[in-house]
Amino acid sequence: MDYYLSWRCLLLVLCTLNSMFRSCSGCFLEQRASLVDISSGLIIFGHDYENQMHSSWGVGDDCCSWKGITCDNSTGLISHLDLSPIDQDMDHMEEMEANDSSGLQGLSKLKYLDLSFNSLLGGIPGSVGLRNLHNLRELHLGSNELSGSLPASLFALPRLVYLDLSDNHLQGHIPINSSWNLRGLRLRSNKLSGSIPASLFALPSLEYLDLSDNLLQGNIPINSSWNPRELRLRSNKFSGSIPASLFAPPHLEYLDLSDNLLQGYIPINSSWNLRELRLRSNKLSGSIPASVFALPCLEYLDLSRNLLERYVPIKSSSKCSSLLQTIRLSKNKLSGKFDFFWLRNCVKLKQIDLSRNTDLVVQVKLHGWVPKFQLNTLRLSWCNLDKSMITEPNFLRTQHHLLFLDLSNNNLPGNMPDWLFTNEATLVYLNLANNSLVGSLDRVWQHQTYLKQVNISLNLVEGQLPANIGLMFPNLTILDVSHNIISGTIPPSLCNSSIQLMDLSNNRFTGEVPSCLFTDFYALNVLKLSNNSLGGKILDGVSSFSGHLWAIYLDNNKFEGTLPRNLSGDIALMDLHGNKMSGELNTSLWFLPSLEALSLSCNGLTGAIHPGICTLTKLRILDLSENYFMGHIPNCSTVLPLEFLSVSGNSLSGFPSAFFFSSYITALDLSHNQFTGNLEWAQYLSQISVLLLSRNKFVGQISSNMCRLQRLSIIDISHNMLSGSIPPCIGGIALEDPDDYEYGWPSIGITYSTGDYAVGMYSSDYEPQGFTFTTKGNSYTYGSNFFMLMSGIDFSANMLSGNKLDGTIPWQLARLSSLEVFSVAYNSLSGCLPATGQLSTFDVDSYRGNDNLRSCTASSDPVARNGTGGNAPGDSDPIIYMVTVVSFVLAFWATITFVFCHPFGQRVILKL
Repeated sequence: MDYYLSWRCLLLVLCTLNSMFRSCSGCFLEQRASLVDISSGLIIFGHDYENQMHSSWGVGDDCCSWKGITCDNSTGLISHLDLSPIDQDMDHMEEMEANDSSGLQGLSKLKYLDLSFNSLLGGIPGSVGLRNLHNLRELHLGSNELSGSLPASLFALPRLVYLDLSDNHLQGHIPINSSWNLRGLRLRSNKLSGSIPASLFALPSLEYLDLSDNLLQGNIPINSSWNPRELRLRSNKFSGSIPASLFAPPHLEYLDLSDNLLQGYIPINSSWNLRELRLRSNKLSGSIPASVFALPCLEYLDLSRNLLERYVPIKSSSKCSSLLQTIRLSKNKLSGKFDFFWLRNCVKLKQIDLSRNTDLVVQVKLHGWVPKFQLNTLRLSWCNLDKSMITEPNFLRTQHHLLFLDLSNNNLPGNMPDWLFTNEATLVYLNLANNSLVGSLDRVWQHQTYLKQVNISLNLVEGQLPANIGLMFPNLTILDVSHNIISGTIPPSLCNSSIQLMDLSNNRFTGEVPSCLFTDFYALNVLKLSNNSLGGKILDGVSSFSGHLWAIYLDNNKFEGTLPRNLSGDIALMDLHGNKMSGELNTSLWFLPSLEALSLSCNGLTGAIHPGICTLTKLRILDLSENYFMGHIPNCSTVLPLEFLSVSGNSLSGFPSAFFFSSYITALDLSHNQFTGNLEWAQYLSQISVLLLSRNKFVGQISSNMCRLQRLSIIDISHNMLSGSIPPCIGGIALEDPDDYEYGWPSIGITYSTGDYAVGMYSSDYEPQGFTFTTKGNSYTYGSNFFMLMSGIDFSANMLSGNKLDGTIPWQLARLSSLEVFSVAYNSLSGCLPATGQLSTFDVDSYRGNDNLRSCTASSDPVARNGTGGNAPGDSDPIIYMVTVVSFVLAFWATITFVFCHPFGQRVILKL
């Protein structure tokens, strides 16, 4: 059992050593006895090295030979104390807590102290604990649980050369002072904030500085006299431009400024000793300096995820560093041509990533040369890649050590490259998704020992999964063959594989799903079988999901029957919409405490919504739309933390707001039901962005409190029994700037990563299928992409039609400027049509059915009942209207008299 080592326990250890210093000049019996006494309080975690260290204590008379102990050759006194990693026996702690720290005064000879990788708690003992260690040169306290601020006295130790406090929970500023001898400072992975003190870069001896993964901000205050070898400032909030002086130090070998907010150009110059340059995930712009590839010692270059433009400054005449091993330029705006022939001098090249530069033309023809380098990583996704990459794979056939290959999203033609799946292949990761590959998979299925991730989705390949697929790929963790033309049944042998994410969706699979996929597939996390022709009883025979199963997608198939009453497991997502399920939804015996998303829409479920659904206390996404549910929504004693709720297209009634937290919900669709009452509850939906309440029986007026909903983007309250006027304040609903807040369209997901950037991550995110509203006879369905494409819409699709609203259209609505759809048709509105702003641009269909609503412009056309404007110039004047009617009547009877009484008229009639 793991325990924490307190500072008081540590002080007892140091005090015991102090007594040894006072009593002897070597490893005498007193020293040995004291160390044995210390060892009795140590608990070793069980690692081999730790067991060896612990077992050596007490063996032999010379304690200086024990693990973790080093003595000074001249004095015999202990100079190095390495107690990493250890923990402290809780039974022994009470004794240690009684000791005073004054005994530290005798430890002035200690030069090296390592307590890293322990569970040290609390703050660092500054003025009392470590102040007297005048000879201390190295202090290692990394990978503990230390908290609080950094004591200034720590940086005042006169001979301190190296300080490592990384991987703790330290906060506050860096209290640097005159640490003239400090050569190495590592404060990585803490919670340090504020700006970097300028005095830190003025330390004359400082060569290694690591402040990565903190909360530091501001500019980088480089001192021109500073001469570092390594500078690591990754994952902070540094802003501004990169100082040109940063590249001036002649001995600089390693520079990492990744994952910050730096802007501007890359001011690199003659950094002749620079081996690694990492600037990924900033906002750097301009072109890549040609001097980058002229650096003679450069081994690692990462400029990915920036705003860099124009061509890559390597040409056939260029000579890149023969030491260069890694080139990562992905997710920029690079253009022009990149020819692999230009890399012929980079004989040690191992990794290339040019992905997501859609205007970059990548050519891989050999031109009669054979590459001297052997890549292990090649990522060319979303490039303008040479279309012969697969059909004429001369370059790929020269690379015999490829582990990671990503050619996805390039529209590559040709047959599925079965030569990538030979027994000699060493691939671990293969991504050929979203191309135009054809052919059969039958020749692909060969035994692969190394392969862990395969993604051939979004192609046109066909064939079947082999019956023994689980044995063919014993180490496969991700299999994605979705969006192809694969047919046949799902082989049960998959249950014996190590696959964690399996996506077989959007194919032509038939038959039943092996029940072991749900119950006995212990490695599986995510199962996607959507949009096939699978059938049988839904979740047949399942009562308990396997332990690691996290998400199930069975939507848009042909599953039948009712859901089991006694489901249990740690599943977080179940999407079963678009099947043929029937019967009642009985959740009384469900034990799914981790369930966050449940979609049962577009089935044939009947009856009431069972109150057992209230036990799903983590549910964030619930879609029960397009079924035959009746009755009231359950009144849960503990309301659910729903963010998305759709029950549209049922026959539900009652009052809906007692089912969810009003401050959580962002998308609510109650349309096409029988809900009643007023809309006063809607004013408390502070996060709502989509509110669809059409075709219910809501009554009352639209309260001005609805104007509090400042994040509202779409509202549809048409076809209810609302009355009164439209609140003028609706025109003042603020248009949200997308940069001011991140719209949280409800989603949950899981991400897979092998821990290597070369492999990347594979995400499986679930979003509700969307919502539908109808206007002008047309139905529109939107999902999360609607908000990405239409960011900033403040009140689009305002369905106020089909009620009994009266009064005028408030002039304040003219402030609205980003509407996609607007309708107040079939109400009792009166007065003038909007003549300014965006409302004046909508056609008359948006205002039809309001008999007293008219245009007040020069033409003065009224809004006709059928939605078309009158054309007679006197339609708006009652006198002219009466004259027109009388004239029509007189003309009619004159025509009748002419036809039947005049001789000419009679002859015309007789001829007809």
